[in-house]
Amino acid sequence: MTRYAMITGASSGLGLALAEALARRGRNLILVARQRETLEPVAIELTQRFGVEVLFRACDLSQPLRLSGFVLELEEGERRIDLLVNCAGQRTYGPFLAHEWAYEQDLLEVNILALSRLCHAIGNLMAVQGGGQILNVAGLAGVAPGPWMAAYAASKAYVLSFSEALREELGRTGIKVSVLCPGPVRSSRRRIPRLDASSPSPEEIALYTVRALDKNRALIIPGRRNRWLALAPRLLPRWLVRKLAGVIHRRYCPLGME
Repeated sequence: MTRYAMITGASSGLGLALAEALARRGRNLILVARQRETLEPVAIELTQRFGVEVLFRACDLSQPLRLSGFVLELEEGERRIDLLVNCAGQRTYGPFLAHEWAYEQDLLEVNILALSRLCHAIGNLMAVQGGGQILNVAGLAGVAPGPWMAAYAASKAYVLSFSEALREELGRTGIKVSVLCPGPVRSSRRRIPRLDASSPSPEEIALYTVRALDKNRALIIPGRRNRWLALAPRLLPRWLVRKLAGVIHRRYCPLGME
């Protein structure tokens, strides 16, 4: 039976870079994102460049009914998924009360509920198959409270805690669970050159990540600076962590920290 790596949020950014890194290694892929018109050319290019089978599925993960239909399709299908990469996510910036609730709800649907649903559905399939691997993308935003990006940071804190808990629960089933906290990622949309120059590209993070998956690392944090940043909230008083996080987020609000 052909094996596939399934990646959500695969049409751009880190998700696309992870898809390319896995295709380069000869992995067959199932790519998931909202828009078919962005997925199809990616699938064609990866197939042509690396000679792998690349399937794609347009699905808005913020819509529970569409997600349920997609999950049912996976459960009733015959394709074996031995690697799940939950990379899809949404962000908010600015005061929580200033945002439309619909957008905040979509964020929670994608970052928390869809991720958990896919872990549950595909995790059960992996258990029947005798094992597999799950990679959830959290972020440095999840290691501390996030004033001015409150729901986003809280959702990433959930992903971090949830992933580490699953790793312990599923270890005996042969399912390996890892969580990625990449920190700031270089982006063509960014307008902060000083910080952008010190941030790795999505391709660099993807390469680091697939190597870490080979070693079955529980917590994947690329870069020494980011590892120190992840440690800081454990060493400082909570009131100081909140204050510092608020200052950083207000200053770099347009940046978007993964």
